[in-house]
Amino acid sequence: MSATIQATVAFIGLGNMGGPMASNVLKAGFKVQAFDLSETALAQLAAEGAKACVSAAEAATGADFVISMLPAGKHVAMTYTGESGIAPFISKTALVMDCSTIDATTARKVGAELAEQGIAFIDAPVSGGVGGAKAGTLTFIVGGSEQNFQRAQPVLSAMGKNLFHAGDIGAGQVAKICNNMLLSILMVGTSEALQLGIDNGLDPKVLSDIMLKSSGRNWTLELYNPCPDVMPNVPSSNGYQGGFMVDLMAKDLSLATETALSSQSSTPMGTLARSLYVAHQRQGHGKEDFSGIFQLFGKNKS
Repeated sequence: MSATIQATVAFIGLGNMGGPMASNVLKAGFKVQAFDLSETALAQLAAEGAKACVSAAEAATGADFVISMLPAGKHVAMTYTGESGIAPFISKTALVMDCSTIDATTARKVGAELAEQGIAFIDAPVSGGVGGAKAGTLTFIVGGSEQNFQRAQPVLSAMGKNLFHAGDIGAGQVAKICNNMLLSILMVGTSEALQLGIDNGLDPKVLSDIMLKSSGRNWTLELYNPCPDVMPNVPSSNGYQGGFMVDLMAKDLSLATETALSSQSSTPMGTLARSLYVAHQRQGHGKEDFSGIFQLFGKNKS
């Protein structure tokens, strides 16, 4: 279905990411039927023009597209195919798009169970954080058929600017956790390298500039420096507030570990990064940005 004002999108899950994503769907001209357990989040979107629904089933009824943005695989499975799941309320002509970051096994299982009921499904986890969700610049990493990837594009384009087709159902989840595992490794390595320089009398801004023009250049140095006051407008210069929480990075690294075990893959760096992030999380930093792992290497650890 083309992106016209006649298309109706059910949006289930209006958290830090889902709320602004749903808002952008509204702004693109779609009708939105939304549900969230938070009455505040639901009322906020309703004020923008969405229909507030009393249940996920009501939101899904009559929708052309069903989008979910939920915390974990168990919530996705329960929502769609659980004992009180909404599958019976979804039109056979609708396309279900789960944008949560979950394990690939659950994504494939939900997709298969929906297919048995004649319902099309893709997994479409996102990258770009809350800032990208608000700005409509997210990256969507899609697993599913080429046909369904094409069907999803008008809606996904309302929320993001980069759309990738990674492969069959579940491939989006695998690609997402591979990316985030690498990101965590880069952040840990950048943090310890900067701290090593600081411990030996170097200015972290000067060291960062040197590495940016050398072989150590990477995304975290260029756009997301973890050392406070080296780069403006990043979480490290704002008390590690905003951005991508340590809790979420720890979750994604746990998914990467589970995936590595299931495929007998060797991920020693990813495993170490997970241990460091879980340690940082348990020290009370779970709600801070993941660049705060820098604090783990300081002589006066917080």
